[in-house]
Amino acid sequence: MARHPPETPAPQDEFASFMRAYQDMVFSTAARITGRDGPAEDIAQQVFLKAYENFAQLRASPAAGGWLKTVARNLALNHATRYRRRWRFFSEMRSEDDDDAEPEIPQPEGEVADFDADTRRAIVAEALQKLPDHRRLPLVLYHFEEMSYDEIARQLGISLPKVKIDIMRARGALAKILAARGLTADCF
Repeated sequence: MARHPPETPAPQDEFASFMRAYQDMVFSTAARITGRDGPAEDIAQQVFLKAYENFAQLRASPAAGGWLKTVARNLALNHATRYRRRWRFFSEMRSEDDDDAEPEIPQPEGEVADFDADTRRAIVAEALQKLPDHRRLPLVLYHFEEMSYDEIARQLGISLPKVKIDIMRARGALAKILAARGLTADCF
């Protein structure tokens, strides 16, 4: 009997498997930073186009996930900083009293239920969406992307004290939103 070498997957099939393995991580990274699904989907597409161009190096690299996350973060930050002027314009239009106003948060109905990890993540993601962009972005970069205050200030082109204040205020607002849903802020 003739021996046939084991069949290797076609490059397209191999890349499709690679993409499926990382698509959730890439999308969630972009969605947390941009705060919206539409731009996050566009960014995820751009990330995988870059991955396809570099697939020869990425296919066997143990650092492929880190590379994809970095590219997703950078593209999402580029997207977010394009709108920074708009955030500043609207945030400067509000008075100081408006800036500190508490968002209207519905109270939970009945008993607080135990949530599984997926439900908690979904509730936190939904709560993050309720934060204004200028607060959500520094909070996400600090807690989810593990950037330092200095790195965030440089990336967003804002002062270090503003980064700290925005993160502190975002944590407070997020804690209230999560409490209304029956979670504590330490769940993320």
